Amino acid sequence: MYQYTAFDKQFVKLRAAQHRDQLERWQAGKLADEEFRPLRLQNGWYVQRYAPMLRVAVPYGELSSAQFRVLAKIAREYDEPEAGVYAEALKIQGAMGSTQLPTHYAHFTTRQNVQFNWIPLSKSADVMDLLASVNMHGIQTSGNCIRNITSDERAGIAVDELADPRAFAEILRQWSTLHPEFAFLPRKFKIAIIGATEDRAATAWHDVGLHLIKNEAGELGFRVLVGGGMGRTPIPGTVIREFLPWNQIMNYLEAVVRVYNRYGRRDNMYKARIKILVKAEGQRYFDDVEAEFKQIVEHDGGQHTIPQSELDRVSASFVPPSLAGRPVVSAEAVDTQLRQAADADPLFARWLARNVAPHKNPALRAVTLSFKRLGQAPGDASADQLDTIADLVDRFSAGEARVTHDQNVLLPWVSASELQALYTAARAAGFASPNVHLLTDMIACPGGDFCALANARSIPIAEAITERYQDLDELDDLGEIDLHISGCINSCGHHHSGHIGILGVDKDGKEWYQVTLGGADGSDLSGAAVAGKVVGPSFSAAEVPDVIEAVLNTYRDLREGGETFITTLRRVGLDPFKTAANAARAVPAHAPVAA
Repeated sequence: MYQYTAFDKQFVKLRAAQHRDQLERWQAGKLADEEFRPLRLQNGWYVQRYAPMLRVAVPYGELSSAQFRVLAKIAREYDEPEAGVYAEALKIQGAMGSTQLPTHYAHFTTRQNVQFNWIPLSKSADVMDLLASVNMHGIQTSGNCIRNITSDERAGIAVDELADPRAFAEILRQWSTLHPEFAFLPRKFKIAIIGATEDRAATAWHDVGLHLIKNEAGELGFRVLVGGGMGRTPIPGTVIREFLPWNQIMNYLEAVVRVYNRYGRRDNMYKARIKILVKAEGQRYFDDVEAEFKQIVEHDGGQHTIPQSELDRVSASFVPPSLAGRPVVSAEAVDTQLRQAADADPLFARWLARNVAPHKNPALRAVTLSFKRLGQAPGDASADQLDTIADLVDRFSAGEARVTHDQNVLLPWVSASELQALYTAARAAGFASPNVHLLTDMIACPGGDFCALANARSIPIAEAITERYQDLDELDDLGEIDLHISGCINSCGHHHSGHIGILGVDKDGKEWYQVTLGGADGSDLSGAAVAGKVVGPSFSAAEVPDVIEAVLNTYRDLREGGETFITTLRRVGLDPFKTAANAARAVPAHAPVAA
């Protein structure tokens, strides 16, 4: 993973010191609320439904074991609200049906960040100092600026990778951090970058998506997408450049963001995202970006053209781990060992098939630890579990892990000969559910239990569906399905891109849920990014599990051969699924019962 320089480390520590000064001035009444708010936001500190929420940046998803241990310390010692605040939260959420509001937890997000829901703002400076001690921070994880840059969790190790995107992600991170021109954009701005043939980062659903490719001459460059985003108006990104030389990427992004900064809507926050500008202006926006890019390169001297030496310098900072001390076992012996173990243990066989992916190095594997199980919200990890992750990362993955877009944790440097030992340890810790990419490996935001913007709770819906589908044989029979849940139209749970999407809505002060079908995130399984379509009026919380079951039963009835859910849905169309979903509505008490 990226090795921080002395400058990088000092920068993060100074930022933490700056936050402490701002906090103390605000506490002393020397800094007004309206002055402090944008400052705390650009360090990742929100004020949510009951307490502050901290979003910690995890650039392109990489975390070390030392960083996991600091996150565990923060969860254990700081993620606890004041007694009165928590009592009030329990009272209000309990009246809605929530049975628990866990504290001392971290939450993995769809953009490879980590969030805490209960840290008092009065303790925020101490937390920032702790984060800085392991080169972490919350810089630009909020506010109308360029946010944390995300990537494929298999970056640098994927067998389908054309080029490692991490060096470019790091260069862009350094360029965008505290960029004075782009610190107060019309709205937040998100960038995702991949270097593989499969899109595992949902790039088309970002303001800018970057795909490393090679042209016919074999030269490396980027395909550039702009104007993607979910929320009230879900729009997949559009290709603005089929090929851009890699060394021009910062100049080009400067043009993209500069034109957006100039013309983006500031009079209406719901129409302020770049997707609205691109949709409204179309080719005019593209032409303006090209003109701005030409100005930057030909008249301003292309100040952000990346020299080969700079790419080499940053690339060299991504040091592959030493595999010294790992067991030396032949590939044939490993294959035999795994085959015999799988024959003896069907659960291990399922885990190998679902949670283990190939690696560029044939002696290694990429292994996903599942954070989707009964009793905890998708993507949640307790303080003790974070410490356990750190131990597993040290023992099996050379001290490095990745947070995934799907809210799990991936170990990128696992020796094939140690898979059985890892499985045993992960199973003991509760991280070995063989459900990766299956129905219960769902994406969900924290929803109305925590978020002030949410219209409905996400966690109880996720729990109810997970509880209903615990049979592994049934899950395997259903196959790979993307189920995504959001508590509001902001779509932090990416419901638009789910094969099955669930959106919390408010009806007369009560929680209801809209169901969409046919969404896609751009992965090989899903195909080109597209927003799902609504199946009808919203459903009550009690009806949702039955609706999902009806949709899945319809798939089983209509599938042919080994078709996946999304393939069957596209072949037969939405109507039979829509009919089944609406037939699953509960019969009102006053309705006549059919004879």
